[in-house]
Amino acid sequence: MATTKWDLDFTHSNVDFSVRHLLVSKVRGRFNKWGGTLLYDEKDPTRSSVEVTIDAASVDTSEPQRDTHLRSADFFDVAKFPQLTFKSTGVEVIDDERLRVTGDLTIHGVTRPTVLDVELGGSLKDPWGKHRAGFTATASIDRKEFGITFNQALDHGGVALGEKVAISIDVEATRAEVAQAA
Repeated sequence: MATTKWDLDFTHSNVDFSVRHLLVSKVRGRFNKWGGTLLYDEKDPTRSSVEVTIDAASVDTSEPQRDTHLRSADFFDVAKFPQLTFKSTGVEVIDDERLRVTGDLTIHGVTRPTVLDVELGGSLKDPWGKHRAGFTATASIDRKEFGITFNQALDHGGVALGEKVAISIDVEATRAEVAQAA
């Protein structure tokens, strides 16, 4: 089987993140609007590729005031940088259940090489006859490397926000239907 286009199932997929808050807990959020292209070769995953575009203004932490601040120039500056993007540059097979996807991640107008650790969730034919597969990708980035440096000093020492941001992406996709020649 050759590299095949897969359609992302947005009702069963999500792009999430978390960051340490006040040194004691984590704040979690997600992006509600995103899209992309997944080309996946089940027999030879090294031939696969992925491109994702995220609407930065769709950030959602379930706290409207915080979300407004995240959209501001202190963080994503969505007026100036409306999109976050990832474009793979290579795929390495770790074992039967894991891949390492390298690529260029652009946030806040800054592009940095980033590695996604991908767990293969398996594949099957769903009850509607479509071939379906699942993937979970994780990464950790330093927000300062992308020019997002806003923070606030705490009275007892330390800062309000951690520098490391954990990213978790769950994707369910269906193999695109190939038109049959008549």
